Amino acid sequence: MEYQDIAIGLDVGTTKIVAMVGRRNEYNKIEILGIGKSKSIGVHIGVVNNITQTIEAIREAVSEAEHSSGLKIKEVIVGIAGQHIRSLQHNDYITRLDFENVISQKDIQKLIDQVHKLIMQPGEEIIHVLPQEYKVDSQAEIGEPIGMYGSRLEANFHVVVGQISSIRNIGRCVKAAGLDLSGMTLEPLASAEAVLSTEEREAGVALVDIGGGTTDIAIFKDNIIRHTAVIPFGGNVITENIKTDCLIIERQAELLKIKFGSAWPGENKETEIVCIPGLRGRDPKEISLKHLSQIIHIRVCEILEQVNVEIKNYGNEEQKKRLIAGLVMTGGGSQLKHIRPLTEYITGMDVRIGYSNEHIAGGENGIISNPEYATSIGLVIKGLDDKKKYICKNAEMEHRYYRKYDENSELISTKFYNKNRRLNSEKDQNHKKKKNKTKSFLEIWADKFRQILNDTE
Repeated sequence: MEYQDIAIGLDVGTTKIVAMVGRRNEYNKIEILGIGKSKSIGVHIGVVNNITQTIEAIREAVSEAEHSSGLKIKEVIVGIAGQHIRSLQHNDYITRLDFENVISQKDIQKLIDQVHKLIMQPGEEIIHVLPQEYKVDSQAEIGEPIGMYGSRLEANFHVVVGQISSIRNIGRCVKAAGLDLSGMTLEPLASAEAVLSTEEREAGVALVDIGGGTTDIAIFKDNIIRHTAVIPFGGNVITENIKTDCLIIERQAELLKIKFGSAWPGENKETEIVCIPGLRGRDPKEISLKHLSQIIHIRVCEILEQVNVEIKNYGNEEQKKRLIAGLVMTGGGSQLKHIRPLTEYITGMDVRIGYSNEHIAGGENGIISNPEYATSIGLVIKGLDDKKKYICKNAEMEHRYYRKYDENSELISTKFYNKNRRLNSEKDQNHKKKKNKTKSFLEIWADKFRQILNDTE
């Protein structure tokens, strides 16, 4: 198997680190070749706070992925999130001097590169520059300007910004783990690749990825990214509250949340009790499921209220910006019992839980399509798409090179189309020259030798 045909996504989360190896099959579906998972103990709220522990956790996840896939992992594409992430809207333009030629990808790239030069706040750098609508001269709301004529190319951009130190710390951990970093992408954008359909992006949808340390939001409308946000708390806040209120250890609190927890307190009766083992030498502890659900409900409501604020900040109340497809929830937190009806109640929007079934090859669904792996699958998809774009870009550059020759004088065009014949012809001529040169050289010595013999006689 060629390494260029596969991609490895590395999800460095607050609760877990996942390394996933995948490739596309002949039906354009993702085949998961291997997966590795380790407990994340060096990351807090999406930010690395212990380099050594994070490196070891990455190595453990990658080693497991190598063992299950039978491949040696060399490079990874990494997801990035955390409370340091923010986004902004920006408008910029370039003036084209060669306006008699059509707009090309080179012009768009020039405009994007210009946005990358924006001066950020101290300690920040740009992660993504995502074009939205374009404007060519006086014509606005253009989705694809390539091939059009115009002297002024303008665009609205969604710019994602993060702290330089946090970004570089992740890069340092990856490299220290013996891996090359092929790219970084915002985690909600990766999750969107895995669980959203084209129709949902077109109609307008909010993706809410509830992870362990953060809740990531990505809003799409007209198939364009419109808004991103990172809320600095997720499932771990719920676990921490259960631990504190019930006076139990974290592992027990997490198990209680997963097995018996509910985001809707009305579903439990006062008489429903769960008994958990006590610590060494201590009596078992009885916990009311009603009380457990009330703890969970309060924290989930706080998260969803923040989600609602971000959706309003986007402008969902405007008729033109209405999110017709509603809200899609994914991530480990989306598996909490009764979270869907609670979200519908708070946001007033249609809600579904996002699975990756649509993108995964048949027979590989099950645990892999679980919402907690949405980001990892999205990173694999993004990595494969980036490799495909790289190959297409090289092919396009080669094609442009040939077209450039073809559009010049007839002589150069003839040279191009007869390139191999010309090279062979040049080789033949050089060979003849060498041959002629060698023949002349021998003839000279033969003449001299004959002259010597004649003189001797």
